[in-house]
Amino acid sequence: MHNNFFRVEYNPVTGPIQKNQSARMIESPTALPVTQSDTVLAVDDQFDNLTVLFYFLETAGYQVVLAENGEAALKQAKEHQPNLILLDVMMPGLDGFETCRRLKAAAETSMIPVIFMTALTDTKDKVKGFNMGAVDYITKPLQKDEVLSRVKVHLELYHLQQTLEQRVAVRTAELHHALKHLKDTQVQLVHTEKMSSLGQLVAGVAHEINNPITFIHGNLQPAQIYIEDLLYLVQLFCSAMPEPTAAIAEHMEAMDFEFVQQDLPKVVQSMNQGTERIKDLVLSLRNFSRLDEMKTEAVNLHDGLESTLLILHHRLKSQVNSIEIIKDYGELPPVHCYPSQLNQVFMNLIGNSLDALEELSQEAPGHNSEALRIQIKTQCLGGDRIQIIISDNGPGIPEAVKANIFDAFYTTKPMGKGTGLGLSISHQIVVEKHGGRLYCDSTVGQGTQFVIELPICQDIDQS
Repeated sequence: MHNNFFRVEYNPVTGPIQKNQSARMIESPTALPVTQSDTVLAVDDQFDNLTVLFYFLETAGYQVVLAENGEAALKQAKEHQPNLILLDVMMPGLDGFETCRRLKAAAETSMIPVIFMTALTDTKDKVKGFNMGAVDYITKPLQKDEVLSRVKVHLELYHLQQTLEQRVAVRTAELHHALKHLKDTQVQLVHTEKMSSLGQLVAGVAHEINNPITFIHGNLQPAQIYIEDLLYLVQLFCSAMPEPTAAIAEHMEAMDFEFVQQDLPKVVQSMNQGTERIKDLVLSLRNFSRLDEMKTEAVNLHDGLESTLLILHHRLKSQVNSIEIIKDYGELPPVHCYPSQLNQVFMNLIGNSLDALEELSQEAPGHNSEALRIQIKTQCLGGDRIQIIISDNGPGIPEAVKANIFDAFYTTKPMGKGTGLGLSISHQIVVEKHGGRLYCDSTVGQGTQFVIELPICQDIDQS
């Protein structure tokens, strides 16, 4: 016999007849047609054993593939993916042990159960076979009832295992979905609690600051008029009494009257500008939170960006290297959205850029060849969508980290400096609440940009 694969037909009168040796699949005109039955690969270097196995299996309703050596068995197993393999141990060339080892080492055949066929009775040989991955032994000479019984049992076990694996896969998917839903719910609860706390804080701070600052700002204008009148009155006295008394002259010199006369209006003007800035900050806090407005409305997103930058102004100037803000605002129409929630997204993204640049400036203070900067660009994408890009020239994000940045509770910041919720909440707000997109592009050593895409007008989740 010189070929690896062959077919046989079984004649109930004359017995097995070897046929076309180039064929690979078994054909039997005398057997009943079988559909969707299990396929068994039988491997033996003795043709008589193969024909007997073919008869046993074919008449029991199995589809049969035959191979006469180990190399042929590996090819047949890979090509036909049988449900079970009957493998002879003692074969020239590649013996049954090595063939089994290779079958188990290959991903596409590793799960196929293997039953050894052997005349060996030594326990060491059986243990070796089991260590190679075999599931059972059949002792030669082959007995029909034993062969079919063991084949049936191990095929049932094989299918049971497949069913269990499918059930495990389904259950795992269900658990994964449940875990994701739980995390999303946790994030939403944290977000709601955070926004509620922020709203109460902002409302309290705004109320406590707004009343006194309004009083001060309202009195500065008449105070400025009074001061100007008093200074004019002093000038009239000086004109009427060009030679002041010694006591008056001494006091004027001690107080540096000429400097006070010139600087006092400037002081009042600076106080006026300071109160204006505090009023703007209070208004920005109110606009940033807007927690009393839980419905959607059409707003100018540039106002939200400006409010966020004003709130973060102190951080821009407190770094070792001051951070430049580059605004590249396009013409945006009013966007239908939840303003307070998008303002929170702006705060998270710009705050992350500040964190990255602060880290960079602390690692090499004063030695950065390039000025630290954050760029904010807005533009229409055409159709009904707009885009906001917040980028920095910080250290960038490694690929391994970038793959997880939107996961809930994932953070690379030290303990106490990050909850791992900022980007997760931002992603939820943009994607789930507004039907938009939020994604990150980053290169280590070159910087990071976050891209927000939003529909201009769309029916969004009101829940």
